Amino acid sequence: MSGIYIHIPFCKQACHYCDFHFSTSLKKKEPLINALIKELELRKDEFKSTTVETIYFGGGTPSLLTNEELQFIIDAVYKNYVVSDHPEITLEANPDDLSKDRIVALSKSRINRLSIGIQSFFEADLKLMNRAHNAEEAKTCLEEATKYFNNISLDLIYGIPNASNEQWLANIEMALSFGIPHISSYALTVEPKTALASFIKKGIIDNVDDEQAHDQFHMLKDKLEASGFTHYELSNFGKKGFFSRNNSAYWQGKSYLGIGPSAHSFNGKQRGWNVKNNSKYINSISKNELPIEIETLTQTDQYNEYIMTGLRTIWGVSLGKVEKDFGAVFKNYLIEQSELFINQQLLYIDDAHIKVTKKGQFLSDGIASELFMLN
Repeated sequence: MSGIYIHIPFCKQACHYCDFHFSTSLKKKEPLINALIKELELRKDEFKSTTVETIYFGGGTPSLLTNEELQFIIDAVYKNYVVSDHPEITLEANPDDLSKDRIVALSKSRINRLSIGIQSFFEADLKLMNRAHNAEEAKTCLEEATKYFNNISLDLIYGIPNASNEQWLANIEMALSFGIPHISSYALTVEPKTALASFIKKGIIDNVDDEQAHDQFHMLKDKLEASGFTHYELSNFGKKGFFSRNNSAYWQGKSYLGIGPSAHSFNGKQRGWNVKNNSKYINSISKNELPIEIETLTQTDQYNEYIMTGLRTIWGVSLGKVEKDFGAVFKNYLIEQSELFINQQLLYIDDAHIKVTKKGQFLSDGIASELFMLN
């Protein structure tokens, strides 16, 4: 199984917390789309012996593209790659782009999954984050989207300054009221060089409270699991049959192709990333040159990558796989390094898989770094 990720680097406005690559100018939209098509053609040999199971439009804000533009890109995938009979094709979308007419038109396209960036149902939160939509638009778009799509995910952010635990619980309950089968939720993170970081430094906005974020993470987990969701990856919750195939492939170390400026690719042995500049990306592709940097992973890098991704999931880290792929030295090192965290009830071993406990889930990335093999 392989997937194709397509980065659409445009947004109406800059969210205060975001450090992804995007532009608020749409002047280069047409040449950028043409470049995406061209990159798909130039890289088709990378997937010549595999079948594409997932196509994911991320960003940025992919819903800024028209349905015709999205279809143009999807057609290029089908023209140049072998696509499975029933692929998962996801569009990240913002509520303000999802009018009833737009939703109806999308439901008639090949897109069969929506990932909607709600973030919060409270106006104060949305203003603090500088989201382009308001709370009413969030609710209206979900009311319409659920009439035409059964596979919908929504994003929520916890740990927002001055957002109480009661307010966070109300956010979760509002999301559940729409019968959504998948929720992705992330702690608000203060990234360097973002507006949020600047506002906190100047005292305009209170800093993120890590303890509150920890509490809200566990509130989310308890509430969603009680509502029939499986917490299959640190930030992802899905009902049976609705785990994101794109996300699952990523966390299970499967190959994916990243198309577009700043997009990342992975084939198990190498990581690659495209230039983080729209003009440079377009110019390179127009010359039939791939603007990509490639890093070949050492055996130690591959082991560390597997530990980091595996520990975030319900599937955990397989001791058998570690021994098979990396050797007994790595397996014995992993068992030895895990001992302290097992004693602290942060890790446990289940059917020869190392997994995080409920207590350890919020700390899984930090725990993983302690299990890394140093070069």
